[in-house]
Amino acid sequence: MNKSEKIIVGLSGGVDSSVATLMLLEQGYEVEALFMKNWDEDDNDGYCTAEQDLTDAQKVADKLGVKLHTKNFSADYWEDVFEDFLQEHKKGRTPNPDVLCNQKIKFKVFLEYALSLGADKIATGHYARITHNNNQYQLKTGLDNDKDQSYFLYLLGQYQLSKSLFPLGNISKTRVREIANQYDLITADKKDSTGICFIGERNFSEFLETYLPKNQGDIIDEQGQFIKHHQGLAFYTIGQRKGLEIGGGFSDFPEPWFVADKRIDSNELLVVQGDHPLLYHNSLSTSNNHWIGNEPDFPLDCQAKIRYRQASQDCKITKDGDSIKIIFTKSQRAVTPGQSIVFYQNDICLGGAIIEKRSNE
Repeated sequence: MNKSEKIIVGLSGGVDSSVATLMLLEQGYEVEALFMKNWDEDDNDGYCTAEQDLTDAQKVADKLGVKLHTKNFSADYWEDVFEDFLQEHKKGRTPNPDVLCNQKIKFKVFLEYALSLGADKIATGHYARITHNNNQYQLKTGLDNDKDQSYFLYLLGQYQLSKSLFPLGNISKTRVREIANQYDLITADKKDSTGICFIGERNFSEFLETYLPKNQGDIIDEQGQFIKHHQGLAFYTIGQRKGLEIGGGFSDFPEPWFVADKRIDSNELLVVQGDHPLLYHNSLSTSNNHWIGNEPDFPLDCQAKIRYRQASQDCKITKDGDSIKIIFTKSQRAVTPGQSIVFYQNDICLGGAIIEKRSNE
């Protein structure tokens, strides 16, 4: 490792990127920072925290003696991430914009901009690790299982990993807070950001209504009986409970209702009660397959996650033309088209894909 390298850290104004910057300085790197603006507040009715985050990032940079660059990537984010987000919802699917943001913004336009400023590599506050074995870079899970963010990074490739550092990969979130307090960083006790950055704390459906038209249809039960109208399949996701507003009087049973299926052709939302079998599937097919290293040999026994923070699930992957098929040892709840499935072998992230269809073998 060449400690004379110039590293530009993505400094977001949060505690993770603050401590990542500090750690790189302590390791002897030449460090600068960059604050990315990925969303215009005018489009967010005050829900975006960019102004406060920039203030905090500047205070951290000043305290650490690091030069802070700022760059507005809002146009790139709109074109490469947000428009895809809207198109997927229009199709009745549930996309994951954070995965695309990492691929298209943080590890593409930010990386390119940092290199143009003379950086050798970039660094972020992600909880993940990068290793290099047999002439291949590997993405590994962060040692803090509760914070591991490799799920969101599966679209990175060899070039991106060769140009990136994740200083927090080997430590816990608790330790990060301790370090920040030890050095009296203003972000030490700052609340972690949650949810999708451009939505903030607002109601998700209300946000979508700003961009997508309502398309009323029927909410039905498993017998096809009408329950009430929905406002558009785009505003719901598989497994959803909150927001259905189906109270008493629709059933003789007290269990809550969940979305089991979105029938695109008939514009129907199928709901079921309790831990219903229709919520479970043991296989799925994919599109947009991506492997961080060489494509593996099939069939492949490995583990997979169909959502962030899910425990790894044993599965077998087989090749089916341009698609791959995943069969799980145990049926999975709320397999959701449009979401990412990410593959692992122990602590190594192999890559991932977009969920297209689910079924039961």
